Amino acid sequence: MAASDTRTAAAVFDRATIAAMIDHTLLRPEATAEEVHELCREAGEFHVAAVCVSPSMLPLADGWLATGVLTACVAGFPSGAHHAEVKAAEAAQARANGADEVDMVVNLGLAKSGQWRAIRSEVEAVRVAAPRPATLKVIIESGILTDDEIVSVCRAAVDGGADFVKTSTGYHPSGGATVAAVQLMRETVGPDIGVKASGGIRSAAWALQLIAAGANRIGTSSTAAILAGLSD
Repeated sequence: MAASDTRTAAAVFDRATIAAMIDHTLLRPEATAEEVHELCREAGEFHVAAVCVSPSMLPLADGWLATGVLTACVAGFPSGAHHAEVKAAEAAQARANGADEVDMVVNLGLAKSGQWRAIRSEVEAVRVAAPRPATLKVIIESGILTDDEIVSVCRAAVDGGADFVKTSTGYHPSGGATVAAVQLMRETVGPDIGVKASGGIRSAAWALQLIAAGANRIGTSSTAAILAGLSD
């Protein structure tokens, strides 16, 4: 990504605009309820799009989350190696516990073996369990996939009812979001499906590069650092 592209993105997107694209995230397995409470407080302070938490942290206590901030919850996280029925049950329970959005991990073994119909079927199962107006984001773990696999898994996810495709869990050793993956995902899904970049996004400069590449949602636990690097 050229420096001029980053400067252009910075000129277009001020702090408030970027904040409204962020899923303020806490998915560490050892996270406590007190830490989630603080996450929610920060979310209101920063005016982010959503908080993203683990299923056991829902429902959030009354008054924790500011009006206008959405609640996102993961399913099949972080490996994706769960039966589709289990992911669907997680999604249904998350919705019942107040989640507005579900971030599901695809079965990565199916992706690496080219079983696109099976991936579409598991996304469909989660979509049925969490029907619209819930937002469904599908995590593809782009770092382990070839370009052709990224294209195919994104198409399968959209065919199954995804509203967003998402780069990474942030837990796989293959790494997190890259400009190349985000660009390819955006080219594949077109303008009407969301692209969420997540995994390793810790600075304003990196967030701006990913947004310039086509991301319209950013998943990060480094919200404060990112926003501190932006102008009002």
